[in-house]
Amino acid sequence: MVKLATAREARLYGPALTVRRWEYINAGAYVFGTLLLAAGLAAVCASSDRGVRAAGLVVAAAALVIVAAVNAHDLGAHLAGVDCRVGLVRFDPQLGLVELLVPALNAAGCVLGVVGVAFLLAQGDGRERQAANTMLAGALLWLLGSVLNSCQVYERADGRAQLLQSSVQIPILVGSLLFLVAAVLNCRRAREPFERWTMCLCGSVLWFVGALFNVVKVFMMHQSDAPRLEKLRGGAQEWLSP
Repeated sequence: MVKLATAREARLYGPALTVRRWEYINAGAYVFGTLLLAAGLAAVCASSDRGVRAAGLVVAAAALVIVAAVNAHDLGAHLAGVDCRVGLVRFDPQLGLVELLVPALNAAGCVLGVVGVAFLLAQGDGRERQAANTMLAGALLWLLGSVLNSCQVYERADGRAQLLQSSVQIPILVGSLLFLVAAVLNCRRAREPFERWTMCLCGSVLWFVGALFNVVKVFMMHQSDAPRLEKLRGGAQEWLSP
């Protein structure tokens, strides 16, 4: 979750109380999803019993479904925040590369992760290779989304807002990198399965850390002395004004 972390002011998809409630639900669901993912991967790492490992994979797949739903909400919220005017990306490229593309990439990566787990559980001829390739593609999308998420440009946001952003972005970026390294090693059969799953577990723990900081960020953004947020650039904000 990978998770979109943005400092945009454009959150116009409902009354203030409704927006706040949904953002807290979103942040809480991401914490729960990443914690569930870490628990599932911990079960895979801790046991050699096939039944326990299969149960851990099922839990991990359920966690990825939750994370995908969180990112789908992020995408829908930002589309609603610009009144679904996707054409505004020509004025403000960051709107397209961060607010819209990042959650789409993250959600797609989660879907590929679930498909990869399904291949692992199927245990048919060639399924293991299909699982490895699918998980590699998902990890690539996660890392790409994390990199784009970290490439935001700030003009109005103060140091506190940027620090809150970085506290979410950096653990998620490093965690995504660990998932990609584990996926590459899995494709090449370069390490023992335990080592690859341990890398995934470490990545999920970093995602969980990022999720906890995301709750703090959301809370701070809704305080009376909240840091200044970014507006749309290149005249896009004016197009949204009544």
